[in-house]
Amino acid sequence: MSLESEVDLPGEAVLPGVLSEELHAELVLFRRDLHMHPELGNQEFRTTAAIKERLERAGLKPRVLAVGTGLVCDIGEWDGGRPMLALRADIDGLPIPDMKTECSYRSTVPDRAHACGHDVHTAVVLGAGLVLAELDKKGLLPRPVRLIFQPAEEVLPGGAADAIDCGVLEGVGKMLAVHCDPRVDAGRIGLRTGAITSACDRLEIALDGPGGHTARPHLTTDLVTAAARVVTDVPAIVGRRVDTRAGLAVTWGRIESGHAPNVIPQHAELSGTVRCLDIDAWRQAPDIVVAAIDEVANLHGAKSEINYVRGVPPVVNDADVTELIREAMTARRGTDSVESTEQSLGGEDFSWYLQHVPGAMARLGVRTPGERTVRDLHQGDFDADESAITVGVELFTAAALLDAAQ
Repeated sequence: MSLESEVDLPGEAVLPGVLSEELHAELVLFRRDLHMHPELGNQEFRTTAAIKERLERAGLKPRVLAVGTGLVCDIGEWDGGRPMLALRADIDGLPIPDMKTECSYRSTVPDRAHACGHDVHTAVVLGAGLVLAELDKKGLLPRPVRLIFQPAEEVLPGGAADAIDCGVLEGVGKMLAVHCDPRVDAGRIGLRTGAITSACDRLEIALDGPGGHTARPHLTTDLVTAAARVVTDVPAIVGRRVDTRAGLAVTWGRIESGHAPNVIPQHAELSGTVRCLDIDAWRQAPDIVVAAIDEVANLHGAKSEINYVRGVPPVVNDADVTELIREAMTARRGTDSVESTEQSLGGEDFSWYLQHVPGAMARLGVRTPGERTVRDLHQGDFDADESAITVGVELFTAAALLDAAQ
């Protein structure tokens, strides 16, 4: 592996850490191999082994997390002084089929796909680690950098919590991450100070009643109506019990009840998500949502059993770390390569790290410039312009060097 010609910073010294064509080609093949073999959260054994083997081949010493999948690897040795910068990638896939019909590297695993770009994230952090390791050998890396390859991002409440329990934040002072964005052109990133994602929790409800005949609903609990009122009334009630700017929203994804048109059922099930833009409102959300469900169910004589599954808080980008990313991207690609982005209602467990250390996440553009079709995240036809891998690697290496110089 070699480093290509270095990038000139206007008015400043040359900034090393540019990706070679040789390593870019290797990372593309590595990403495609992961894309062909997606693994679900906490089952990423093949993925973990592949990352470990490549890091060890570079002379590094990755450590598999105690949970059995995922790794942590330091570039350079931390002496216990100034805390390290950490670069994080998530490595799991999704339980959906790969629908790309004309793709040589489509998933080979039925009903499994890297439809959120975690294979790209992994290739980016791996590539950044390999480039930084080369710089470290040449004495050009002033401070150590930690790589975190985290499992189970797609599994609530997120594998980040397990990774933290495994000690990945020991010695870390700040963190960076990127997330693929199919609405942003490759060669650019989207950036935002403050909340960039939403909180996301899961809601599961069981409603019960004695059942009966549809000819005599007055003699029993009309459970279908009760379930329907929970579906329509609870979001409205919740929306009036917090500041509307908090964006606390209940949205249903499943409702099941009954088997015959003339039988009032004894049981109904509902499930959905609770999303929130504001972290303080998110902390109040379980009490508010559960109280609203109980009120509506009781009004209609139904017994309710509620399983409120805590998910993730919003990712809140630290102002200083966000500025570091902006400076790094500007150094590599110029000021026009950074665009403002809006807060997403999607959830991301990178937020758990930011409860402990300052950090920021950027949206990595993966749309081929000029392409009109947007292949959205969590869709079976999602794919990425692989030039984004080079962009992500060079963004991270620049950030590591600029951070060390501050």
